[in-house]
Amino acid sequence: MRYRVFGKKQVIWIVAAAVWAAVLIVVLILSATRAVSAGAKLLPVYSVARDDKKIALTFNCAWGDETTDGVLEILRENGVKATFFFVGTFAQKYPESVKKICNAGHEPGNHSMYHNDPAKQSFTEISSDIEECNALLYSLTGVRPTLYRAPSGAYSNDTVAAAQELGLISVQWSADSIDWKDPSPDTILRRIEKRVSPGGILLFHLGKQNTLDALPEVLSSLKSQGYEFCTVSELLLPGETYVDANGVQRPAGD
Repeated sequence: MRYRVFGKKQVIWIVAAAVWAAVLIVVLILSATRAVSAGAKLLPVYSVARDDKKIALTFNCAWGDETTDGVLEILRENGVKATFFFVGTFAQKYPESVKKICNAGHEPGNHSMYHNDPAKQSFTEISSDIEECNALLYSLTGVRPTLYRAPSGAYSNDTVAAAQELGLISVQWSADSIDWKDPSPDTILRRIEKRVSPGGILLFHLGKQNTLDALPEVLSSLKSQGYEFCTVSELLLPGETYVDANGVQRPAGD
């Protein structure tokens, strides 16, 4: 058997070629990983996997503020803290209402600056819109929101990714009161009772008289079933988490 003896230069070239081959393999693997990630469907949080019966009450604020005082009084009487998602144009029109809500200890969330459909906007447009609204809310309340709710519940991968890049968590809802369709207070109550579950996020709107009329019974009924109200930030799980295919936030490794 004959063995081939390589010279010093040949050994250097062989080692260099091996190193470059290894680097190329790593680059290809990373590129493939990025491609898979880019193609993955990104979802906002619709509900949270919890062992207790905590739920979050949320209000979208895009129209009038006629019910602000009434809603705040009902929440105060029931010892409930909620999360209010403000549209920037609402905050511009009703800055004192925004301040009043936050001064009462409720959590501010970002509901976009202009309430345009984010599914039809570019990543840059979405980012700019979120940043403009956050800056406005910070100037009014001293709090920079960490939660984002897309207008009309419309979203794309860019919507969720833009919010994430800016440090905000995208949040939807698991129980819609459909108060914006002007159902009766009793219809709102029965709809929420049917759809509520532990870790759920309830959707209402500020400026709706039917919501104001239904709210006392909604809170009373859910409390009687053992539910405990908290803000969305308090509802979300700490540490490493992921959002499953159904929009449920779960602990990493679950």
